[in-house]
Amino acid sequence: MPERQSSRKDAIRNREAVLAAADALFTRRESPEDVTMADVATAAGVGKGTLFRAFGDRAGLLRALYEARLEPIRQAVETGPPPLGPATPPHDRVPALLDAVLCFKLDNRRLALALEEGGSGSPYRAEHYERWHSLLRAVLEQIPGLDDSDFTAHALLAATRADLIEHLAGERIARERMRAQLANFVTRVLAS
Repeated sequence: MPERQSSRKDAIRNREAVLAAADALFTRRESPEDVTMADVATAAGVGKGTLFRAFGDRAGLLRALYEARLEPIRQAVETGPPPLGPATPPHDRVPALLDAVLCFKLDNRRLALALEEGGSGSPYRAEHYERWHSLLRAVLEQIPGLDDSDFTAHALLAATRADLIEHLAGERIARERMRAQLANFVTRVLAS
């Protein structure tokens, strides 16, 4: 039994080291494509086999890092106070949720871009997208007179796609201006 606990502790320590190394590499590198699994393994001080066993592939590593960075927001959404928490009125919560997504992607541009561009299949089938879409749809369904909460949730999330954010940032649109533009857009959609 002690040997099993020791190997479990090693696995946890290795996972934390890999996530920390990947986090640092994605933060420092200009392009997400510049970060390889070999780079991450070397920076974490683990073998590539350990990396592949723990995360499967590069997309699995990206998802795990994304989820680790997203955890504080998820907790605020699930159990936190307004404006993100569940007790917030829908007209206030929808803009706050989208602002949180925008700010998260601005703070994690390279990682968000790598995750949305990489992977296989449709980005709309990704677990993180489906989770945000489901949450937004549920909140939108609470707004009287809103006809199609499913489509509206997709349309609102489109305004927070990583490639769009990257494009706008490349055009030197300031963070606060992006946030204000998104808030105005969400307000107009909800008002109509």
